[in-house]
Amino acid sequence: LTNTNISDAQEMETIWTILPAIILILIALPSLRILYLTDEINDPSFTIKSIGHQWYWTYEYTDYGGLIFNSYMLPPLFLEPGDLRLLDVDNRVVLPVEAPVRMMITSQDVLHSWTVPSLGLKTDAIPGRLNQTTFTATRPGVYYGQCSEICGANHSFMPIVLELIP
Repeated sequence: LTNTNISDAQEMETIWTILPAIILILIALPSLRILYLTDEINDPSFTIKSIGHQWYWTYEYTDYGGLIFNSYMLPPLFLEPGDLRLLDVDNRVVLPVEAPVRMMITSQDVLHSWTVPSLGLKTDAIPGRLNQTTFTATRPGVYYGQCSEICGANHSFMPIVLELIP
């Protein structure tokens, strides 16, 4: 009971605990707002729905008459010189450069992941759920990706190819 009246720096400890917490909150709130605003595209030029199936993707250009096509990996017998083995597909997704694009991604059977690393895109395709990602490509070219989820046998044979044209 000899030290019950010791409270020399209690006010100071309270201040240096609460003050940094207030500063962090003041920094975090505007940052979260900016982060949210950079992810939203209010008026995209294209909206493409990507549906993951076992070993292939289905794409729907929803803004242009419901153009629908499947994208399968090219078998080795159909590869031409310069094609990439296990990465090229029979139908590429063709998009213009500098156009804001909204990708809506889902799956029909199991978990997939729509991934294009060179564009910094990775979104999970979950059955019964519609996920969304947005991007605006700045350089023309052919961008390759694959399903990066362990979604069954031959899961890595679900290539994604985006052809961006000027």
